[in-house]
Amino acid sequence: MGKLYICGTPIGNLEDISLRALRILKEADCIAAEDTRRTLKLLNFYEIKTPLTSYHEHNNREKGPDLIRQLKQGRNIALVTDAGMPCISDPGVDLVKLCFDESIPVEAVPGPSALITALALSGMDSRRFAFEGFLPRENKKRRQILSELADETRTIILYEAPHHLQETLSDLNAALGDRKTALARELTKSHEEIIRAGLGELAAAYCDKEPVGEFVVIIDAKEPDIMETPVMTVREHVDFYMKNGLNEMEAIKRAAKDRGIGKREVYKELKTKPADTASLR
Repeated sequence: MGKLYICGTPIGNLEDISLRALRILKEADCIAAEDTRRTLKLLNFYEIKTPLTSYHEHNNREKGPDLIRQLKQGRNIALVTDAGMPCISDPGVDLVKLCFDESIPVEAVPGPSALITALALSGMDSRRFAFEGFLPRENKKRRQILSELADETRTIILYEAPHHLQETLSDLNAALGDRKTALARELTKSHEEIIRAGLGELAAAYCDKEPVGEFVVIIDAKEPDIMETPVMTVREHVDFYMKNGLNEMEAIKRAAKDRGIGKREVYKELKTKPADTASLR
């Protein structure tokens, strides 16, 4: 039985690849690539001669079983995407599922990821985030996802192609309101750019500006709406904010502000016995 290797490849700068990934790409019997032309540039840069075969969203149903047959025959296959980690908004996940169904071993060779790189550069809260990938193009599904994102209390991360960026920014602004946003463009390349502004400002800017390059969109989380929560104890008030992603000190500060009291007073009340908290309404 062969093995499938999920190999992370550079998202821009060709030097952003691990020594292990280079070794696996050299030693594999073949490399299954989303776009063989793009992967060939990487292989030529490192003088790797391993044969290439295509595997992408338009041929994965037919090609998947063929790759499984080769793996069963003992061939080792390296799976790569155009950029970053396979299986993230990528049809590689279907091949991994087939391998699990057939008890074929799968090994990850970690590498760069556009969503993590963009989040790190954005300055947004990175402790809790929701990755949506590409928004659906079909209107009904798109409206449903946008409606769900409107109430998302975690940082939101999306991918978008340049020719759909203006429409997506406008739709997000209409559904989510004018939230703080960071656009990450051409990550790790010479023209890398991080643009920080409100969704409304960005949507307006790209009405007259032609987007260039692939984009990662990072949107600030919705503030938890304390007004939707019934009258509560101090402990319940702090717990409410902690369940929505804040740490204890941040939750104490927010609860103190809501109640119009000092944070020391809130902290003191939290240390009282549970039997004493009934009066703290």
